[in-house]
Parts: sequence; C-alpha cells; structure tokens
Amino acid sequence: MINRKSFLKIGGLGISGLFVNKSLGASFAKNMKTNIIDKNHGVKFGVISDLHYDLMHDSDRRAQLFIDAMIKEDPDFIIQLGDFCVPKPKNKPLLDIWRKFEGEKHYVLGNHDTDGGFSKEQALAFWGAEDPYYSFDKNGFHFVILDGNEKSETKKIEGYPRAINKNQLNWLKKDLQNTSLRTIIFCHQGLENTLGGLENGMEVRYLFEQINQEAGFNKVVLILTGHHHMNYHNEINGIHYVQINSSSYYWAGEEFNSTAFSDEFYKNHGILRYTLVYEDPIWAIVNIDHKKNIHIQGTKTKMAGVPLADAEIDVYKDVYPITSEIDSRKLKY
Repeated sequence: MINRKSFLKIGGLGISGLFVNKSLGASFAKNMKTNIIDKNHGVKFGVISDLHYDLMHDSDRRAQLFIDAMIKEDPDFIIQLGDFCVPKPKNKPLLDIWRKFEGEKHYVLGNHDTDGGFSKEQALAFWGAEDPYYSFDKNGFHFVILDGNEKSETKKIEGYPRAINKNQLNWLKKDLQNTSLRTIIFCHQGLENTLGGLENGMEVRYLFEQINQEAGFNKVVLILTGHHHMNYHNEINGIHYVQINSSSYYWAGEEFNSTAFSDEFYKNHGILRYTLVYEDPIWAIVNIDHKKNIHIQGTKTKMAGVPLADAEIDVYKDVYPITSEIDSRKLKY
C-alpha cells in the first residue's frame, strides 16, 4: 500500500545538466513591459493545469495536443497553472514541446514542481521564469501570478506548504492598488477550497474585496486555479473563482485499489493505479472583453478504460463531482 506522497516521489536529484532557456527568460522580461490595449478584441489566453509529466504514461502526447491547439488558436498568451514537472534534465522534452508555441508564455508554481528535493529556484529556472509571483498587463487587463506554496506563518499544516505570507500579501496589495485595470489572478491552489486549498485563502479573498471597494468598481474580476483536479465555479462577493481541472487525471486515493480490476487491466490500459485517468488532455481558452464578458471555452473527454459508473468510488467524495471535463462558461464582471 502506498500513499500519494510516495506515489509521486521523483528519484534522481541531480540538476547539473539542467537546460535553462535564457531566451525564454528574456521574453518574460520583455513581455512584462508590454501593455498594448486592444479595446475591440479584449484578451484571449489558453490555460492548462496539472499535467503531472513525471507521472503520466503519455504526458508528451498530452502536452503536444495542447500546444497544437494553441498554435491554431493563436491566443495572446498561454499559461500553465502548476504541477507540470520537476526541473530535471530528463524532462527537457516537455520544455521543447512548450516552446513550440512562439507567443507569450507564463508559468505558475505548483506544489509538485519541487518534488524530489528540487527548489523553487530550480523549478523557475527550468521554465525561464525569474520570480515565483509577478504581474503583467495585456490588452487593457492586469494579470497577477501568485505563489501559493509558502509555509504558513500562523499554524502548522500537514503536507505541502500552501499559504501566501505577509511579504507576498503586501506586494499583492500594492500591485493591485497601483493598477486601474480589471485584474485576473492565477494561483495553483484554490482560494475558496477548504480541502487542501490555500490555508489563508479567506484572507486573500478579503484583500480582493477591499481592493474592489476602494476602487469603487470590480477591479479584481476573475481567479483561476488548479491543484484540486476538479471542475467548478464560485462567485463570491462579485468575484469569479474558477477551478481548471487537471489535464490528466483525478487522484482517487488508496481506497480506489479496486479488486474489480486486475494489475493486468491497469497495465494494458496504461492507467496508473489509484487514479482515474482522462482519456485525452483537457484545457480551456479564456476570452475577456471590455464589455464585462468572460467566456471560458472548456474541453472534455472520458475516463480511460474505467467508466466512472463502474469505478466503485463516491463521485462526490470531495464535495464537487468527479468529472473529466472543464465546463464552458459565460460570466459577467
């Protein structure tokens, strides 16, 4: 019997041969200064989360399908919401796939991106990112990337660190006060999910509400998160919180060591025990215009090999139903 932590543990801590894409880092710096306002078309971006490259048997295919779709869609930028891979040289093929999209690219740090003893600095360097949290403007909108992987300053939390501490909160408050633009926030952990989400999520949500009250309008309009491998939307005090489902799987837990399926079945279907693997990768395209419209175009697939109805698992075990899709949504801000 294994637990999730040991299941995800990555061997080989060496990083001496790590490939760092310096040109990608330069493009990050250049794009931070870009603020071209297109009042007619708003902004369009592609978002994908929780690929778990080190875990999935077909992660190259999943990443390539996303990039192929993004090349065709030609968004203003793409972003991945964390838990993509650990920064070891063996994972350079994923970086090569990611770089095939020649447009602007952004990276959110996930808790599993430092598995195996890697540091945040190593994970950021792998993607050519300079900071774990930062902001940028695009087509008249402000975007903020947060690092939800800090240790709590107020309480002991089991498992991975999942807080936003005082220094980052102070930076966030100043950053939001210094922009007049509608703002979209990215964070790996859910801010309104109490099952393993951001430990001080309520504090961060209240900051957003204070910022909106001070501005006299809804400045912070949308928060996109991953981490939970779920598919849901909450509107809290006029702010939209949308969970972007994993592109790969749902972790069913050790209780899903089902006797209904043999080891041979899992091997033949390329399915990892304790998981419900999605047959194809899923992601979303987000369009936001200056007429207060948010359109999320989701994708969906089915469970590989194991119909959910036959999985011998409580579909509502984590409150929100288990699903292999990202819903399309039309929201107003």
